[in-house]
Amino acid sequence: MSSITHVIFDVDGLLLDTEPLIAAIAQTIAARYGKALDRHTLAQTAGRNAQDSAQIVVDRLALPLTQSAYLAEKAALVQEIYPKADAKPGAKALVTHLHHHGIPQAIATSSAQEHFELKTGHHPWFSQFDCVITGDDPELSRGKPAPDIFLLAAQRMGALSPNCLVVEDSLAGVAAAQAAGMAVVAIPELAEFAGQYSGADQVLTSLEKFEPQDWGLPPFGTTL
Repeated sequence: MSSITHVIFDVDGLLLDTEPLIAAIAQTIAARYGKALDRHTLAQTAGRNAQDSAQIVVDRLALPLTQSAYLAEKAALVQEIYPKADAKPGAKALVTHLHHHGIPQAIATSSAQEHFELKTGHHPWFSQFDCVITGDDPELSRGKPAPDIFLLAAQRMGALSPNCLVVEDSLAGVAAAQAAGMAVVAIPELAEFAGQYSGADQVLTSLEKFEPQDWGLPPFGTTL
C-alpha cells in the first residue's frame, strides 16, 4: 500500500445525510407526473452531477420533461430543503481528527457550488478542508465516474494520486477514484447494493467504522 498523505471526501450521503433530501425532491417532481421514484433509479444518480442525475431520472421514469425543465423544477425546491441536511454519524469527528493532525483534506462533490453552500452553511466544521471542488468548477469538463474531479483535487493540494485516499458512498465515485489511481474506501448509502462495491479497497457500513491507522494515518485518541 502506498503511503497515504491526503484524504478526499465526497459529501452527499457520506459526510451529510442528504440522500433522503435528494430523493424527496426527485419524488416530488416525479409525483407531479404520476410517477414514483424507485431505489434503483436513486442509486444510479448517486455521485453524479446535477445534469447527469436529472437525465437519468427523466429517462428511467419517462418524465415529459427536458433535462433543463427538470432542473428548473428542482431549483425551486432545494432552497428550502438542502439547509436541513444533517451530518452523518462519525463525519465531523473524523474530519476534525485529521485536521488536528495536519492531514490535508479535500472535498470533491458533484454538487454545484450554490447547492454545496446550502447544505454545509450550518456546519462550521467544513472550514477544516484545505480544498473544495464542486461539480460546476470551471476546470472540470467531466463528472464522476470520470476521474477528473479527484485528479483536480490532488493537483490543487499538491499531492500524487497514489498518496490520496478517497472516501465515497457512490459507485460512480468509487469508479472515478479508481480511474484516478487512488485508494478508495466505500461506504454505500444503500446496504442492499454493498455487493456491487467489491472493487473498492475497503467497504464499511459507516464512517464510524473507519480506522485511520488502517491507512497509515494517526489513530483516534493520539495527540500531537
